[in-house]
Amino acid sequence: MQEQKLDRGLKNRHVQLIAIGGAIGTGLFLGSGKSIHLAGPSILFAYMITGVICFLIMRALGELLLSNLEYHSFVDFVQDYLGNMAAFITGWTYWFCWISIAMADLTAVGLYIQFWFPDVPQWMPALIALIILLLMNLATVKLFGEMEFWFALIKIIAIIALIVVGSYMVFKGFTTDAGTASFSNLWSHGGFFPNGMTGFILSFQMVVFAFAGVELVGLMAGETKDPEKVIPRAINNIPLRILIFYIGALVVIMSIYPWNAINPAESPFVRVFMAVGIAAAAGVVNFVVLTSAASACNSAVFSTSRMAYSLAKDNHAPIPLAKLTVKKVPSNALFFSTAVILVAVVLNYIMPEGVFTLITSISTVCFIWIWGITVICHLKYRKTRPELAKASKFKMPLFPVANYLILAFLAFILVVLGLAEDTRIALFFTPVWFIFLIVVYKIRTRKMTTA
Repeated sequence: MQEQKLDRGLKNRHVQLIAIGGAIGTGLFLGSGKSIHLAGPSILFAYMITGVICFLIMRALGELLLSNLEYHSFVDFVQDYLGNMAAFITGWTYWFCWISIAMADLTAVGLYIQFWFPDVPQWMPALIALIILLLMNLATVKLFGEMEFWFALIKIIAIIALIVVGSYMVFKGFTTDAGTASFSNLWSHGGFFPNGMTGFILSFQMVVFAFAGVELVGLMAGETKDPEKVIPRAINNIPLRILIFYIGALVVIMSIYPWNAINPAESPFVRVFMAVGIAAAAGVVNFVVLTSAASACNSAVFSTSRMAYSLAKDNHAPIPLAKLTVKKVPSNALFFSTAVILVAVVLNYIMPEGVFTLITSISTVCFIWIWGITVICHLKYRKTRPELAKASKFKMPLFPVANYLILAFLAFILVVLGLAEDTRIALFFTPVWFIFLIVVYKIRTRKMTTA
C-alpha cells in the first residue's frame, strides 16, 4: 500500500502572506500601547534585536528543512538529530503552544464581536468561529492558505494605512491634543531610554510574544509547492517586513503621540485614526483585530492538526491521527485538536483569570524551548552531516556564532520572564509540563516494548 502524503497545495502567495501574518500579531494593534508605555522609544531597538534573532532562527529552520525534503515539520529533524524522546517532548510542546494561542484568540473573537453586539454571549461567536475554521480546514489545505492570505492582507492594509496617514500628519505638522506631530517626539521626551535599561529589558517579554508563530512557515514545508524556492523567499523577507510593519508603525505612532501621552490600556491605532477625523476608527481597528484573532486561531487549528499528524506518523501519538482524507487532509488530527481547543474555550469561562494568564505565559516559555531546540538541531546537523551542509544552497549566516548568540538571547528572555511577577509563576510551572511529558513518554515506551 502506498504511503499517504500531505498535499502540496500551498502556493507562493499563500506562503508569503502567511509568513507576514505570522510575524504580525494582535500584540501590535492592541498591545503596542503597553510596550511603548514600558520602554518608550527604546521599544524600537527591542523589536530590531528580536527581529534579527527571529530571522537567524528562521534561517536555521529553513536550512534544516531544505536539507531533506522528507522533513514535513521540525519534529522530523528533532527525531533525526536528538532522538525519540526529544521529538516527543518538542512535538507535544509545540502542539500545546498553539492550543493555548487558540484558547486566547477564540476568547478574543467573542470579546471583539461584543463591540458591535454587546448582548451576544461571549461563547457563541467563539463557537461559530471554531466550527467555520474546522470546516474550512477539512476541505483542502489550499482553502486554509486562501483564508490566511486574506486575513494577512487585512492586517497589512491596516498597518500601511496607519503609516501613510501618520506620515502625512508628521510632514504636515498636524496638531493633536498631545502637541504637534514631529519625528523629534521620539527623542525630546526623556530621550530614547526614558525609563532606563529596566523598562527596555522588561519590554522584551512582550516583544518576543509578538513574534510567536513566525516559525509557522517551517511547518508548511510539507504542503508547499516548490518549497526550495518559496520557503527561502518567505524567510529572507522577514527583516524587511519587521522594518516596515513593526518599526515603521511604531515610529509613526510615537512621532504623532509622544510615548508618555500614549494610554497603555488603549490601541494607539485607534487614537491615530480618530485624530485624523475617521469617526469609525474604533470599529475599523476592531474589525482588524477580529480578523487578526481569527487568523491566529486558523493557524492554531492548522498547526496543531499537522503536529498531531506528524507525531502519529512517528508513533508518538495514537496511529489513527495519521489518517488522511481523499483531499489529503489529516481529518482525525483536525477533529482531535479542535475538540481540545473547544474544551479550552469552555474551561476559559470556568477558570479564574489568573489561571488563563498562567497558561498563555507557559506557552511563551514553551515557544522559547521550540526555538532553542531548532538551533541546537542546526548545530548537530552542521557537525554530523558536513556533506549535506556543504551542498546547502540556503545556509544560515554567521554559523556557529549566530547559534550561540540565539541561545544566549533565549536564556536572557527566560531571566526577563523571571523578573516580571505575572510571568515568573510560569517559569516554575513549565517544568511540570516537561516532567509530565517525560513520564507519559516513559509509560508509552514501556507499554510498546512489553506489547
